[in-house]
Amino acid sequence: MKIKEVTDFLESFAPLQLQESYDNSGLIIGNQGTDITGILVCLDCTEAIVEEAKKTGCNLIVAHHPIVFSGLKKITGKNYIERTVIAAIRNDIAIYAIHTNLDNIHTGVNAKIAEKLSLSSMRILSPKSGFLKKLITFCPEKDAEKVREAIWSAGAGHIGNYDRVSFNSNGTGTYRGNEFSNPVVGEKGVMMREPEQRIEIIFPSYLESAVLKALRATHPYEEIAYDLISMDNQWQNTGSGMIGVLPEPMGEQAFLAHVKNNLKAEVIRYTSTPGKHIQKVAICGGSGSFLLREAITNGADAFVTADFKYHQFFDSEGKILIADIGHFESEQFTIDLLVDNLKDIITTFAVRKTEINTNPITYYT
Repeated sequence: MKIKEVTDFLESFAPLQLQESYDNSGLIIGNQGTDITGILVCLDCTEAIVEEAKKTGCNLIVAHHPIVFSGLKKITGKNYIERTVIAAIRNDIAIYAIHTNLDNIHTGVNAKIAEKLSLSSMRILSPKSGFLKKLITFCPEKDAEKVREAIWSAGAGHIGNYDRVSFNSNGTGTYRGNEFSNPVVGEKGVMMREPEQRIEIIFPSYLESAVLKALRATHPYEEIAYDLISMDNQWQNTGSGMIGVLPEPMGEQAFLAHVKNNLKAEVIRYTSTPGKHIQKVAICGGSGSFLLREAITNGADAFVTADFKYHQFFDSEGKILIADIGHFESEQFTIDLLVDNLKDIITTFAVRKTEINTNPITYYT
C-alpha cells in the first residue's frame, strides 16, 4: 500500500478543505508514492515519536497536530520542530497531520469525546456556513434516475442524518438545434418539446468537480443545462464543537467525577454552578473558549473543553459550568479514533498507537 492510498482514505472522511485557514493538515513530509511498512499514530509529532517509528518499523506517522504550522525559512535544528523534521527526513519517515479537518466533522474528535461521556442526540455546536452549493439540472424523465444516482455517488445529496436527498419536478424542455447540432432526441432545425425532470441536489463546494464529472458522464444531451448556486445555509454535519445529552441529569460534583474518570483528566479547572443539575453538555476538543457563547445560547448546562484563560471563566456568568480538562486530555482519544478507522482498510502491516505520552504539561499533586 502506498502513502497516497492511506492519505486518500483519511481525506475521504476528513477532507483537507474543511481545515481552518491557519492550519497545515495533510502530508507534511514524505512522498505519496512510497510503499508503507507501518503506521504510527500519535497526537503530537516529536523527535521521540520519530525514533519510536524508526524502532517499530513504521515509515508513516499520522499525527493530529501538524509539526509545522507556518513556513520554515531555515532548518538548522535550533528547536524541536526543526530537529523533528530533520530526523524524519534522515530516516525516510513521512509525517501526515489530520487536525482541524478532523475536528470539524461530526464523526471526528468531538464524537469520540461524546462517546466517552455517554452523550447522545449529538449535533454540531457551531455549524459552518458558505460550504454548500446546489446543482440544478434538467434531463429527460427516462434518464433522471441514472443522473441522480451518479450525482449521489459523487458525494452529493447529504443533509444531516439523510443521504440521497434531492428535489424533483416535472416540466417541458424546449430546444432547436442548428446545422452543427447532433440532438439525442429530434432533428436539427426542428423545434422540440421534451418531457423533462428538474433535479436539485446540494453538495459540499469542494466536490464540485466530481459532481459535474458525474453529471456529464450520465446526462444524455449534447448540451447540458445546469445551474450552480452558492448557498449560505449552515452545514449541519460540519463545524466546531458538539452538543448532546447525558442519559440522566447529574449533580455538579457527580458530573465532574464522570468527566475526570472517563476522560482521564488529572485536573479540572471549573466554574461552579451551585444547585444546577447537568444534562445538556457542550464539548470541544482542544482550545474551545471561542465557543462559550454558542454553548450558552444552545442551552448547555456544562461545557467541556480546554485552554480557557483566567478572565474567560468570568464569562460563564453563572449560566454554565465550564470544565477545562487540558488540551492533551481533551484530544488524547483521537489516537484511538484514527487507529480504529485505519484498521478498517489495512490488513498487511501494523497500525500502532504511540506508547509515548507527548503531553508537555506535568501536574504536581
